[in-house]
Amino acid sequence: MSTVLAQAGALPAAIAVPHEGELTRRAHAEPPHAYRTPFARDGARVLHARAFRRLAGKTQVFTQAPEGKPGDHFRSRLTHTLEVAQIARTLATSLGLNVELTETLALVHDIGHPPFGHAGETALDRALAPFSLSFDHNLHALRIVTWFEERYPAFRGLNLTLGVREGIIKHSRDYALEAHPELAGYFLDRRPPLEAQLIDLADEIAYLTADIEDGLDSGILALDAVHAGVPLFRGFHDEARAKFPHATPRVLAGEATRRMLNALVTDLLAEVRRRVDAAGIATLDDVRRSPERLAAFSPAMEAERKTAKRFLYANLYNSPDLEETRAHAVRIVENLFAEFVANPNLLPEDHREQIASQGLARTVTDYIAGMTDSFIEQAWTRISPRAS
Repeated sequence: MSTVLAQAGALPAAIAVPHEGELTRRAHAEPPHAYRTPFARDGARVLHARAFRRLAGKTQVFTQAPEGKPGDHFRSRLTHTLEVAQIARTLATSLGLNVELTETLALVHDIGHPPFGHAGETALDRALAPFSLSFDHNLHALRIVTWFEERYPAFRGLNLTLGVREGIIKHSRDYALEAHPELAGYFLDRRPPLEAQLIDLADEIAYLTADIEDGLDSGILALDAVHAGVPLFRGFHDEARAKFPHATPRVLAGEATRRMLNALVTDLLAEVRRRVDAAGIATLDDVRRSPERLAAFSPAMEAERKTAKRFLYANLYNSPDLEETRAHAVRIVENLFAEFVANPNLLPEDHREQIASQGLARTVTDYIAGMTDSFIEQAWTRISPRAS
């Protein structure tokens, strides 16, 4: 992409997060790097983290076809993350925002997810309820980067900049200080920068289009059903079929989802620019003090997004084909949690050492949340004879 293309329609330069200042501050002071910005260093630290590598073994929607055959082409949590990073980088470049911060936030946005996708997250949250605790993958991600990762002799965690840590927490939702006093240092009374606001929508764009593609490849979704139930897909699919009448159904579906992705990105760029102009936003502080988030789809595209998402929930995420997979995931997570709580000596030594400061239930949750799908299956196989 040329500089001219990259900056076409860019926002006022003062809106972007600068590479120096308050948001580059770290909990443990470090000298500046000779040739990398603070946010570029953060991105490298995330890429090299053990928790990032484990995303390769964590479910996005499913890891095998309904008949039990492995699906090597289905997205994992890691490949999904890389797709979000590509979309986020494109958005930030076009808007003239801080690309390195945006890409780092995309790379780290799912690092707090447990095994088995959203089924695992729901199961952990339910297991914690009797202890008056809850599981939130954003807050767990913060725990990972500030404490669990151990790569540096001078400090625990990755020592990421304040801007990245704030974005981890706030990219997809707002937190009230009354409910989360531990987050007092993360500007809960202000909006996150646009770089962070874009991540949630880049995530939506990535999974809406990819999940249609994976759902079709798995056989859970039927092409006729997607064509009928997702108007945005239908329009692009009809165009592709008319232009490429000899293309295979799989290639035509891929062309339709590619055009969907492009349309969503284009609409988001236009709507962000429109909102910024309409609100008279000229600086980062203006973004921070805006009464609403500035990253959004247009009303017409938001309606299309909601329709597509409702279709995926009804026909893919909550489909009968995945019911046993979801039930299996919940059963393993809840049973393993109960077994570790009842027998803390089954935990690794480094986790047992955390019980005194973190409490037993949170420590068990931290251990389970860090597991990959295959590791938790193996752990339950080892422990289940004791439970029975």
